[in-house]
Amino acid sequence: MSDAVHTEFSDGVAVITINRPEARNAVNLSVAEGIAAALDALDARDDLTVGILTGAEGTFCSGMDLKAFLTGERPSIEGRGFGGLTDAPPRKPLIAAVEGYALAGGCELALACDLIVAADNAKFGIPEVKRGLVAAAGGLLRLPQRLPYQIAMELALTGAFLDARRAHDHGLVNRITEPGGALHGARELAAAVAANGPLAVCVSKEIVQGSAAWPAAEAGARQKVLVEPVFASADAEEGARAFAEKRAPRWTGR
Repeated sequence: MSDAVHTEFSDGVAVITINRPEARNAVNLSVAEGIAAALDALDARDDLTVGILTGAEGTFCSGMDLKAFLTGERPSIEGRGFGGLTDAPPRKPLIAAVEGYALAGGCELALACDLIVAADNAKFGIPEVKRGLVAAAGGLLRLPQRLPYQIAMELALTGAFLDARRAHDHGLVNRITEPGGALHGARELAAAVAANGPLAVCVSKEIVQGSAAWPAAEAGARQKVLVEPVFASADAEEGARAFAEKRAPRWTGR
């Protein structure tokens, strides 16, 4: 992993930390490579069910490193997009733990996650227009899916910030914590996810994420193809047996 990205793997959870506090965790190529590598590990390892993406020392991410941009560096990974994430999120669930600012590309990284836990002093925004740029790493595509049309349009056209409380009121943020508590809150949420059957978690994410684009007449059949292997799995049998025996299940991911 890159020195600009720290990782911790334990208890079924991968914690991925952008570690450039001197640059407000701005994303350069090294960060993008580190995030991509960590997400590859999250999806590849059978002992991991869910990931958390956060930033070091009180800031989630201030976006693309503009100084690196001026030298010709582009912090994207082929096939993965900005920050190694926005074009190809992991198959497994990913939680954003947001302290301070999640702006521009930082906001787009948070939007590429499945769940968001934010400190009540956090701020979200896509201020690219203020620099003559466009939020092209998913911000303009995902914000209208998560916020009312007029709110998303205001953020896109003015570059204004959205505070965590208002983001929570609109459903963009799952949980609010005290300042300094976002990672702890994300760990609690991740533990609730990691306690469940890993196959069932992955397929549930795939269906929730993809079904909006399915034709109504095909939705049942498409879902059936995805869920049948889960119902036939050893984990499904283990879940039923654990329930009958009044004990915690021992998942194998098979």
